[in-house]
Amino acid sequence: MVSGKTIQEWGREFPLLKNIMATEEVFWRNPKYRAFEQAVRTISLGERDVKEAEERLRRFAPYIAKVFPETRNTNGIIESPLVRIPNMQRRLEKMFQTNIEGELLLKCDSHLPISGSIKARGGIYEVLKHAEDLALANGMIAIGDDYAVMASEEFRQFFSRYSLVVGSTGNLGLSIGIIGAQLGFNVTVHMSVDAKQWKKDLLRSKGVTVIEHLTDYNKVVEEARRQSAQDPTSYFIDDENSIHLFLGYAVAASRLKQQLEDMNIVVDEDHPLFVYLPCGVGGGPGGVTFGLKLVYGDHVHCFFAEPTHSPCMLLGLMTGQHDRVSVQEFGLDNKTEADGLAVGRPSGFVGKMLEHVISGVYTVDDQTLYRLLAAMVDTENIRLEPSALAGVAGPVWLFRDLAGQTYLEENDLKEKMKNATHIGWATGGSMVPKDVMDGYYREGERIEKELGDCFPQG
Repeated sequence: MVSGKTIQEWGREFPLLKNIMATEEVFWRNPKYRAFEQAVRTISLGERDVKEAEERLRRFAPYIAKVFPETRNTNGIIESPLVRIPNMQRRLEKMFQTNIEGELLLKCDSHLPISGSIKARGGIYEVLKHAEDLALANGMIAIGDDYAVMASEEFRQFFSRYSLVVGSTGNLGLSIGIIGAQLGFNVTVHMSVDAKQWKKDLLRSKGVTVIEHLTDYNKVVEEARRQSAQDPTSYFIDDENSIHLFLGYAVAASRLKQQLEDMNIVVDEDHPLFVYLPCGVGGGPGGVTFGLKLVYGDHVHCFFAEPTHSPCMLLGLMTGQHDRVSVQEFGLDNKTEADGLAVGRPSGFVGKMLEHVISGVYTVDDQTLYRLLAAMVDTENIRLEPSALAGVAGPVWLFRDLAGQTYLEENDLKEKMKNATHIGWATGGSMVPKDVMDGYYREGERIEKELGDCFPQG
């Protein structure tokens, strides 16, 4: 029994479940998708909350610029490039025998300063907010002060009285560990069996305590939460339920808007925007989606991308059970080379908040990720980790799958697609060691030679 029903009963209600359980690549359009004006009424957060997060990041910009030299050219603002990838778009069309109408771009959160992944947005933001709260409460600073003072030994000694704890598959742990240790916090990162060794090694080199577990992400988070609760000086960063992480991710939207304007790319009723976001527990893609909807409303359409073996958000949304179901309960093993997406149970916080906002979810096989990884290097000389390629597959599914075509028809978009902009959100990769990245590329080359003439059926 899964949430009161047998697998057979769930299968009769949702025929796509058979394909999901067979680890096939699928595209699911969300039948609960609503106009944003209607959906936003059920959401407790709003523009003011995102603005506050933006302002806090601006206050910390002098500190960030001082301690992380790689951010000085942006005056301490942590942001990533948005680039056109026409050669990759043509390669996708050839690989999957599909015409992609509109223009494909890549949002390179893979190259965000400090920790090299989308987690640099939410993770670093939440640590900075906690540091500010502590400093304000103890009279160390006041709003309006130059926060660069936090780089002093006095502040490092102050923060060393406190601890940060997080459970992670890898990238969130990196962002929390790097910024937390820099401030002076005692940081402990609990890492799941899926986490890559180089990420553990990098954290330890920063003075972070890494505790390795032989269990998956959700159980690791439970243990991290339990440990933190035993220490009154400890602050637990909850990837599953944190509003602060969510808001840190949401800040990306207004910055993306400016980047699109700088590139003379219009987003309006006749020029729709499609954004494809790799999804693990859901906080990162959920926050970005929320921010984009606040900026663009119904002119933006956000799809989540998950591994075929770890489609936790898809199962949670499709069944309506959110965090009450896991991939394991539906016979899936949660094993994937996309380590950042290896999550068995989705965030109920994100799923419930955005169940009328997310346009749909699709899944990608590990072999497809590797093929796309090699193709991205060959066509654009951009190196990403496997999980970051999940977003690049989105336009293929939108145009090839019947459910994708139905979504376009239902939302009166078919005639507008020649004016569409597609953005694959690249979530990580720039910090991957060269030898590891070279191994990823060789694997992609090998699979392409073996399966080059094969493509998923829509």
